[in-house]
Amino acid sequence: EESRKKLVKVVHKICEDHKVTIRNIRRDANDVIKNMKKDGDIPEDAAFKAQDKIQKSTDENIKIIDGIYKDKEKEILTF
Repeated sequence: EESRKKLVKVVHKICEDHKVTIRNIRRDANDVIKNMKKDGDIPEDAAFKAQDKIQKSTDENIKIIDGIYKDKEKEILTF
């Protein structure tokens, strides 16, 4: 049982690393949009819509990772 709990911690760490990666991608994409808006390449409401779309995608992907983690945790801890 102790080794199972250690394995769950490893899975949790992997999931957290992936969530950080997703957030970094979101930050980079938002920076690109802000620069485009500042340079006048896109209008303000198009930038807002793009950032909203990026946030929704981020939320969906983090939700998927959380679901995978819960399923895997249950699978590991079940005898």
